[in-house]
Amino acid sequence: MTNLRHKNVVHALLGGLIMLAVAAACHAQADEAARQVPFSPNALERLDARATSLDRLHAVVVAQNGEIRFERTYGGPGVDRPANIKSLSKTVLAALVGAAIQEGVIDSPDQPVAALLGPLVPARADPRVREITVGHLLSLQAGLERTSGGNYGAWVASPDWVRDALSRPFVDEPGGRMLYSTGSSHLLSAALTRASGESTLTLARRLLGEPLGIAIPAWPRDPQGIYFGGNDMRLSPRALIRIGELYRLDGVIDGRRVLPEGWVDTSWEPRGTSHWTGDGYGYGWFVTELAGETVYYGRGFGGQALYVIPARELSVAITADPHPPSPGGQYQQELHALIEEMLEAE
Repeated sequence: MTNLRHKNVVHALLGGLIMLAVAAACHAQADEAARQVPFSPNALERLDARATSLDRLHAVVVAQNGEIRFERTYGGPGVDRPANIKSLSKTVLAALVGAAIQEGVIDSPDQPVAALLGPLVPARADPRVREITVGHLLSLQAGLERTSGGNYGAWVASPDWVRDALSRPFVDEPGGRMLYSTGSSHLLSAALTRASGESTLTLARRLLGEPLGIAIPAWPRDPQGIYFGGNDMRLSPRALIRIGELYRLDGVIDGRRVLPEGWVDTSWEPRGTSHWTGDGYGYGWFVTELAGETVYYGRGFGGQALYVIPARELSVAITADPHPPSPGGQYQQELHALIEEMLEAE
């Protein structure tokens, strides 16, 4: 009788454990299903309606947990065709710098850029040029006079873009305030070329294109043949989604580490503040808050944008008409509103 009672107790315990395991599995499946279907039809309709109202918009692609949940072409080349992403190139270039550090081409963000540029540094450059690090260029804190804005035309018309950028006067100390300058990004392209012995295009295809499975077409070069750092790259919206996913997944894609461990957190740490928006800026990424969520984004002239919202497992790529005239900051706010409405309707 005692043995029978003991067996009954054991069976009851085993049955209870099995029921708990089944319940846990059901909960896990429900959680996974919730992650896989984050948007209601109403949310997608609202996203589409707001996107349709933006007359410059070309394409929107939304991926959740790595899977595309929404994509539509409103104009332009489409979701799978290369588009000029303008200054969103700075975000892509920052990813390439991270991949180059992972590969050992560059030591770290603390490495002085003058050591990488070597003879490209003008002999009469301000001694403070040698204090500028790779990280300062990534966060647009070189301290040199900007080459963007009113100075842009003269800079790209100069016979040597690297020399021109490094010869400009210092308006702040290296590591000081954020000074939005495409010249700083172009110095990174020159440093990558010198350090690797490969063109920035070849390096980008090898370190980003191949592991991400994306096409990276050629883009313009400076008079010395250095690929334009920080502007005029051409990527499809779907390719941008892969870059967004690389960051969302902490630098690992398809089981392969492409960016150094900790690079994403370092990149998303605000080091400066945008003079125009007040948003923080890290290594090629702006930081803001939309619908109560922390949002990381890169942007380019005319409405090119890449958003990553880790808390919602979302990456969003947007392309628009890259040609002037552009409504500038106003249009970026319209894109923010599109993202915010999507998050609120989820």
